[in-house]
Amino acid sequence: MHLAIDSREGDPALLGDAGLVRDFLRTHPDRIGMTIAAPPQVYEYRGRNPADWGVSGFVLIAESHITVHTFPERRYANIDVFSCKPFDADATIAAVSETFGLGSVQSRVLERGLEYLDDGERTAARHPQTCD
Repeated sequence: MHLAIDSREGDPALLGDAGLVRDFLRTHPDRIGMTIAAPPQVYEYRGRNPADWGVSGFVLIAESHITVHTFPERRYANIDVFSCKPFDADATIAAVSETFGLGSVQSRVLERGLEYLDDGERTAARHPQTCD
């Protein structure tokens, strides 16, 4: 399962906070029942165009990865959660929206790797349950 979130109208102060991105990457995997495989990596980027600066981070999880890319001056963010294990996409969207003060959010769920699942896993991937 691959959840792709694109957002406009985010809070620039929250989107530019590298510590907040790191904290999200450190805590969100556990919230959705995933296992961190390596510590989160977070970087601030400043390009030639001042409006292009932002924070990018990722965390490797045993189930795949989570990435965050923010552009505070543009009030824009991209967040991806990719996992071979089903998770609650709606809860993740709500957590991301709250954490980064997001306004307008668009999301897509892509089902990936289904050909490698048995029938029970395939059904679970198409109908995820809330992770406790």
